[in-house]
Amino acid sequence: MQLDVLGISVHPDDVELFASGVLMMEKLKGKRTGVVDLTRGELGTRGTPELRAVESAHAASILDLDVRENLGMADGFFKNDEAHQRLLIRAIRKYRPEVVLANALEDRHPDHGRAGKLIAESCFLSGLRKVETVDADGRPQEHWRPKYVFHYIQDRYYTPSFVYDISPVIERKIEAIKAYSSQFFSTEYGADEPQTYISTPEFLNSIVGRLQMYGKMIGVAYAEGFITEKMIGVSSLDAFVQKDT
Repeated sequence: MQLDVLGISVHPDDVELFASGVLMMEKLKGKRTGVVDLTRGELGTRGTPELRAVESAHAASILDLDVRENLGMADGFFKNDEAHQRLLIRAIRKYRPEVVLANALEDRHPDHGRAGKLIAESCFLSGLRKVETVDADGRPQEHWRPKYVFHYIQDRYYTPSFVYDISPVIERKIEAIKAYSSQFFSTEYGADEPQTYISTPEFLNSIVGRLQMYGKMIGVAYAEGFITEKMIGVSSLDAFVQKDT
């Protein structure tokens, strides 16, 4: 299956927090969307890898994804090396996305920045014909390079290269985040586990506040922000969105 937009995240829930609005908006436009999670998030203070898998499947249904796959890399201990790059390259060549939404290049959590660099470099290497990989059936894969890699902004604030209006899908985005009841604030999650940085009501409020701030930049209610290392070109001034305020 070839995808138009592929979200790649080091932890299940990264995409939901920071890029799920774009995935849903693009799906509404008839695009094929998917998510590849690098790890199972097994080092998370709350929950278990098995529960995270159930939660990510629930979130995928809310996002109406065409596919979701987990590569099973070691949470916290994966590296940006040839072995991990080849594993990710196989996934990129499998889904052949036009656009990749990737982890931030620098962030509070070291996994995020390391994953952001791993994703960016793998997307480039995936386009090299002499980097040889095979699919699950042992057949040679064709080289493929996404046209764009956009990095979503995570815990640390950075000025975005562009923002994307997600106002029509904000309720579904919040629902997808709350699908991870073990990770984020939930009155229904009854496990006796310690409170964490992301499990407080204030953390979810900060996520919504960031979306509102990005929306305000272009005169809409909610938007997601992204950073690109590649120059973006347009062929029409109609491509710019700026609502009257």
